[in-house]
Amino acid sequence: MRWPSVALADVLRPSTDRVTLAPDTRYKQVTARLWGKGLTLRGEVTGAEIAASQQNQVRTGQFVVSKIDARHGAFGVVPPELNGAVVSNDFPVFDVRSDVAVTAYIAWVSRTDWFIALCKRASEGSTNRVRLKQARFLAQRIPVPPLTEQWRIVARLDAAAAAMEARIIAAGELEAELAATLAVAFDQIIRDAPRSTMGEVAPLVRRSITINPEAEYAEIGVRSFYRGIFARRVLKGEDFSWQKLFRVDEGDLVFSNLMAWEQAVALAGPEHAGTVGNHRMLTCEVVRSKALPEFLAYYFQTDAGFHEIIRASPGTMARNKTLSTKLLPGITVPVPSLAAQHWFDRLQAKVRAARVAQAAATAELDALLPALLHDAFGDADARD
Repeated sequence: MRWPSVALADVLRPSTDRVTLAPDTRYKQVTARLWGKGLTLRGEVTGAEIAASQQNQVRTGQFVVSKIDARHGAFGVVPPELNGAVVSNDFPVFDVRSDVAVTAYIAWVSRTDWFIALCKRASEGSTNRVRLKQARFLAQRIPVPPLTEQWRIVARLDAAAAAMEARIIAAGELEAELAATLAVAFDQIIRDAPRSTMGEVAPLVRRSITINPEAEYAEIGVRSFYRGIFARRVLKGEDFSWQKLFRVDEGDLVFSNLMAWEQAVALAGPEHAGTVGNHRMLTCEVVRSKALPEFLAYYFQTDAGFHEIIRASPGTMARNKTLSTKLLPGITVPVPSLAAQHWFDRLQAKVRAARVAQAAATAELDALLPALLHDAFGDADARD
């Protein structure tokens, strides 16, 4: 259905509620998240900590725009928890005309791509000084159906958002349950298990390669906080002439010796076979008759395993807290029977499959809201 197009000046009324800041009074400050994600609390400070002696006070339901970042979707409706907060003159404040539009409808409209595009059109200036021009902004037009239709749209989108939020919460609860299940199972199989050193079950292996200046090499790195291996770059051999390269094989435990203290530890998968790492990437090849790579990788994500890494990383400053190639082989690890390790790895495989399914569901939810917004509003420009 084709809805009437209305200038924002007929929907939003500029509002100024200047307050003089008391030096000893604490004030909430507002910040606008990018890409239509609304307003949130920036922090709480005393009046003495704010440069200006006066600021604008906002109220629940008002619409606030960042002049500087409106073109990046920095705007939104004031939520109840920010009622009475203050903003600078860089954040114009507007009342929503209740006889023309439902506040919740405007909140949903502001989450669309075309509303962000509208704000881009209303902004001008040089690269580092692009700002929203209020008159131009208020001249922009948006579709405004009758109030009854607006309420219908809001009810539909609110219900969809609530369902998505419930699924996300459920996914988080499942993730926590899976993590707890693994932790309990791991504790059970290592409780009375013997211990060995990394030198015995997964010795440090340096597979030095002869660099061909004309060949290409895919170099990897390891992300901190157990976030896995990443493809760092692909370069010709001649660009590596100043450093040594070492081959990585599937199943290697890879430690970044500079950042192992920040949990830069990962397990090389089949996709990493044949890649290379520089001398900072320490590769340990697991002796399969004694241990399984997935089992040891899990151990180093536990508090006990990480403590062993810290012990093998002497130094007091971050840049000097390097995992020692001399101490790494002496790190002790639990070594239950291979049968127990295989059982735990099968459990890990089930957990990974569940997490992949949850990630796919989350990605689907991320794509669903834009689709619902497009379905509700369509291409607003086509209505003008």
